[in-house]
Amino acid sequence: MPVMPDHWIRAQALERGMIDPFVEEQKRDGVISYGLSSYGYDARCSDEFKIFTNVDSAVVDPKNFSQASFVDRRGPVCIIPPNSFALTHTVEYFRIPRDVLVVCLGKSTYARCGIIVNVTPLEPEWEGQVTIEISNTTPLPAKIYAGEGICQFLFLQGSSPCEVSYADKSGKYMRQRGVALPRL
Repeated sequence: MPVMPDHWIRAQALERGMIDPFVEEQKRDGVISYGLSSYGYDARCSDEFKIFTNVDSAVVDPKNFSQASFVDRRGPVCIIPPNSFALTHTVEYFRIPRDVLVVCLGKSTYARCGIIVNVTPLEPEWEGQVTIEISNTTPLPAKIYAGEGICQFLFLQGSSPCEVSYADKSGKYMRQRGVALPRL
C-alpha cells in the first residue's frame, strides 16, 4: 500500500475534485504551513470551533452526546483551556477515491507545543469536511489559528479497489459540512 506523491495528489485534486479548495504549493510565510507537500496535503482548520466545557456538568457519552458539552466560538483564533480540547473542521472538502485510505497526522509545530490533533482514517469513497479534535495537553491555555495548517493527510493506495466502500455502507458521517458531533 504505497503512500501517494505530490503529483498524484495534484492530479486527483485538479482532475477529480479530491480536495476542494486545493492549494497547489505549500504556503508557509508567517503561517503554520498548509497545502500540497511531497507526500501529503496539509489541511487548514476553519474559523468555527466547539470548545469543551463542563459548565453544565454534562457527562460525555458517545451514545447520547449532549451539545451542552461545548461552547461555540467563531474567529481567527481559538483559545483551548488547559487540559481540554476543541473540535473544528477542515476548510477543505475531501472526496476519497475507492482504492484509497487516508490517515492524518498532527503538525509538528503544534505537537511541539503540547497540542495534539486526532482524526480517524478517511475511508474509501468517504466525502466531506473533516471534523478535527484538537487536544491541549498542557497546563496552559493554547492558541489555534484558523485558516492555517492543522494536520497532514497521507493518501495510501490499495492494490485494488475495496469490495465495500464507505459510500456503499451509507456511512453516518457522509458528506458532512461543519463540525459533526458523535452519532450512533
